[in-house]
Amino acid sequence: MEFVKDFELKKNMSVNEITEQMNSCGFQATQLGRAIEIIKRMKNENATIFLSFTSNMVASGLRSIFAKLAERKFIDVIITAGGSIDHDLIKSYKPYMIGDFFLDDVNLHKKEINRLGNILISNEHYILLEKKIQPILKKVYEKNKVVSPSELILEIGKTIKDKNSILYWTTKNKIPVFCPGITDSAIGLQVYFFKQEHRDFGIDVTRDMNELADIVYKRKKNGGIILGGGISKHHTIAVNIVKGGLNYAVYITTGEPWDGSLSGAQANEGVSWGKISEKASFVTVNCDVTVVFPLIASAVLDL
Repeated sequence: MEFVKDFELKKNMSVNEITEQMNSCGFQATQLGRAIEIIKRMKNENATIFLSFTSNMVASGLRSIFAKLAERKFIDVIITAGGSIDHDLIKSYKPYMIGDFFLDDVNLHKKEINRLGNILISNEHYILLEKKIQPILKKVYEKNKVVSPSELILEIGKTIKDKNSILYWTTKNKIPVFCPGITDSAIGLQVYFFKQEHRDFGIDVTRDMNELADIVYKRKKNGGIILGGGISKHHTIAVNIVKGGLNYAVYITTGEPWDGSLSGAQANEGVSWGKISEKASFVTVNCDVTVVFPLIASAVLDL
């Protein structure tokens, strides 16, 4: 048992000087401090680190932080949703805008502007995506008429030159990106359009399963940094059942567990399913990822 300690604030404090005091603060600050400790242990103990995040996070400024983790080879695997690929590709060419949570959505619709929380994405962004993705689909089709999501993502990554891009660094550093729900995205819609003239083209979402299972078995220990919920979260923890569950797990979520949803489930619930090991080190941080993850990333990368 530790005593609660009051924060010592000083002029020009570094991020690390702040996060080092969080363990003894209490409430979610303590959870954040424990998350940093567990992630450092994952790395120090040579665990395979799975990074999982939802699509909306890539629309935010977190995109470059995920890219930095890939650039530093801090992570070994990314598992995410289809919209993450959309946003990473689009933002490599055209930025998004900050708006407000309470704008007039009818007016936005008339102006062909889509609102994602307080982030604004115009239809022009998706026209740009169409122009970029269709030549890639054609190139992929000429090589192989049926591809896995990770194979398609790799080809997309090869076209990106933006160093703030996640796919730029995963491609450069050979970090696999798995996306089991890739068709639930703007790219999925573009694949549908492409198939109208290329009926034999397809994405086999089961093809990645062998490679992903092999990665789970590859090392002695596996750790998960799991941001948000949905298919990204579940695919990450579920695949680790084959090796007795994750040895380390850090959840960050704004979801609540009371409705039984996976997105709000706390890390300890995963133990009952065998998705997290009974002997694992784990913590759940209940907070918006955009608030806490920059602090965590800064601490574990020692920036």
